[in-house]
Amino acid sequence: MAPGTDLLALTAELVDIGSVSHHERRLADHFERSLASSPHLEVIRIGDNVVARTSLGRSRRLLLAGHLDTVPANGNERARIDGDVCAGLGAADMKGGLAVMLDLARSVSVSASDVTYIWYVCEEVEQRYSGLRQIEAERPDLLAADAAILGEPTAGLVEAGCQGVLRIGVRLGGARAHTARPWMGVNAIHRLTPVLERLASFVERRPVIDGCEYREALQVVNVSGGVADNVVPDEARLVVNHRFAPDRTVAEAFDAIRTVFEPVLDASLGDAVELEDFALPAAPGLGHPLLSALVDRSGAPPRAKLGWTDVSFFAEHRVPAANFGPGEPTLAHTAGEWVDRAELERVRAALGAVVNTTG
Repeated sequence: MAPGTDLLALTAELVDIGSVSHHERRLADHFERSLASSPHLEVIRIGDNVVARTSLGRSRRLLLAGHLDTVPANGNERARIDGDVCAGLGAADMKGGLAVMLDLARSVSVSASDVTYIWYVCEEVEQRYSGLRQIEAERPDLLAADAAILGEPTAGLVEAGCQGVLRIGVRLGGARAHTARPWMGVNAIHRLTPVLERLASFVERRPVIDGCEYREALQVVNVSGGVADNVVPDEARLVVNHRFAPDRTVAEAFDAIRTVFEPVLDASLGDAVELEDFALPAAPGLGHPLLSALVDRSGAPPRAKLGWTDVSFFAEHRVPAANFGPGEPTLAHTAGEWVDRAELERVRAALGAVVNTTG
């Protein structure tokens, strides 16, 4: 940590620069200005993404990344410091992590590994808007690294890899009729009952990969159907969210979930199960020396990342990656998110040690 750096105050400063998804420019400008006087860094601006990197000629390059955006405010727009705690929009997800990385970038001019810092936009919205995709399109060379660490909130623990996500549409057909004569039709909404029963009895897998236990999940997140108040509905639709462990491909995960529904579907009525969208999982990758050093420096065993993060993006590019940052992950996106000074400093110390790992 640079002499005089107050990471809690720096977090509050970043919280007070609003950066809801698609509106990150002021924060990107702030980062660019903050790095302008650091001669050891090459600073590159791509849209509202900011990249800074060292060129020390080291044999390894570590990439540290964090997203600039937050979810919309919920009465928590301004930072509030109470003792050693900073609360406010994005304090945990992930302006505390951004503060740690900004301090590292400005203060560590010589390290055992070359370091690339990436601060990018639109992580909290659809992947097509992601700043990482913008950088990939314009300067893919900036993404080259031997390992990556994302500063997502993990309470200062290493969260390995991430689970994949499937969005599945389940359509049930029927036949319209007047509600005075329902026996002349087939009520598609009534047909949801056995499907929901299958979902309720779903037993999640808990595979252990590289010592980390992942826990899969299957949840209905949307239900739609109905024609009019006096019409037997001929269609009902579910949207199902499935979180799957990184020992399965998208195709394998979808096939497994399709078998959950197939016994209660009727093709003659037009029933169908369709994969509508997906996000790839990422394996733990903790065997890489820089990531194993991170686990050692964290002082605790790693755990599986049950949610999805952009470690998946780096896994696509064959860069092993892990999640590690200050802030309790269960507070992310809540009105009361906060981060404390001790965790900021502990994460800062661990990352500082990793960039100087020589083994």
